[in-house]
Amino acid sequence: MGISSLGVGSSILTQDVIDQLRAADNAKFVTPLNTKIAAEEKKQDDLEVIDAHMTNLIDSINELKSSSLYDARDAEITGDSAVEVTASSGSDIQDFSLEVVTLATKQIEQSGTFTASDAKIAGAGTSGTFDLNIDGVSIANITYDDTTSLTDLKNLINDNAGDKVSATVIQISDTDFRLFVSSVETGESQDISITDNGTGLDANLTTGLSAIQTGVNASLKFNNQLVSRESNSVDDLVSGLTIELKEVGTSQVSIEQSRETIMEKFDSFVEKYNETVSGIASMTTSSESEEGRGSFSSESTIKNMLSSIQNMIQSVGGGVGSLMDYGFDVDQDGVMSIDKDVLNAKLDEDPQNVEVFFAGGTFDNGDGTTTDVDGAFTEYATKIEEYTKYDATLDLLKESITDSITSLEDRKEITNTRLEGKYEIMAKRFAAYDLMISKISSASSMFVEMANAQTAASS
Repeated sequence: MGISSLGVGSSILTQDVIDQLRAADNAKFVTPLNTKIAAEEKKQDDLEVIDAHMTNLIDSINELKSSSLYDARDAEITGDSAVEVTASSGSDIQDFSLEVVTLATKQIEQSGTFTASDAKIAGAGTSGTFDLNIDGVSIANITYDDTTSLTDLKNLINDNAGDKVSATVIQISDTDFRLFVSSVETGESQDISITDNGTGLDANLTTGLSAIQTGVNASLKFNNQLVSRESNSVDDLVSGLTIELKEVGTSQVSIEQSRETIMEKFDSFVEKYNETVSGIASMTTSSESEEGRGSFSSESTIKNMLSSIQNMIQSVGGGVGSLMDYGFDVDQDGVMSIDKDVLNAKLDEDPQNVEVFFAGGTFDNGDGTTTDVDGAFTEYATKIEEYTKYDATLDLLKESITDSITSLEDRKEITNTRLEGKYEIMAKRFAAYDLMISKISSASSMFVEMANAQTAASS
């Protein structure tokens, strides 16, 4: 294509001339294609951003249309710190009083005195088995002999009955060591005894075993109704509640909807909504200047999607209200906000209706009639999924942009190939023309010299 001798003869048909012509053709045919490709690639990148915004938005909406969000419960306790209460999801919203009269206790037994922790528990030459009785259960035939020490006995009890009792050896004084056996559970059924099946076991462990704390049931009053339980952990008194008895005293308990969790999810929705709307709006902005023009300023699909998102705030509600009734608002700049005082007032007034309005169900109209609704955020999700779900509008637009880039790249390749051929031929022609001009120029010079010589000879 490049001919180094081009223009040598004429200084007219040079490589610079070809380069200038090629640059002009590039500006006319290739540069517009590069500009279009860059614009489509910008759309491609911006569409990824839009897709991320829409994913975040639909995720926040899905949390608000889930009925489980509104089932979360908190337990508010006032008065004495007599109890701790944990409420499971969906438990009844209610108020009640709890008075702890007595706490449940464990049964604790101690043996008689042994002189050392390694003192033997059986007479010389004796052996046998014993039964440990606890909570009406007998752990039978635990083996001992005349080598078994008090510490060994403690280990035997823990190894064989560790799920029922806890045994330890305590030094009271230099010559006073005792075995202590404590029930794992509380309650009046936790009696502990040791029965020797032979005759060798020290009496300090059988008849000498005495209670230093008697297991008793917990006694408490629910709304002044006296009830008894074996444990200080009560999960069968009020459905859905686990009550831990902590000390004697009276507490007032309120089971409430968990507002903090709900408000966090609404804040997240408002944040994601504003990020999505402002992000898409910047990409659809029309402007006379290229710098101020959004990549989708002439793209109706993205503009329509933005309008749908913005218009939904006024249209969802199933005919029983609007988001505005629950504290939502959008200012003149399109920025959404939520008045939590309004939302909290609605939740205080009728939490069930609020849940139905947002998540779907049967709405109580307050006049004896009801209306089945899909839920405002279910409607919102359905509309947005028309754009975001697999093979929907955004996927189709993404494919269209990819196809457009491919087509433009193909056109650019064809154009470059055509221009390469054109200027290769042109270079060859210029070289031929340049040679002809050079020959003509040489012949002309020769004639001039001959004429000049003849003129000089005649004078």
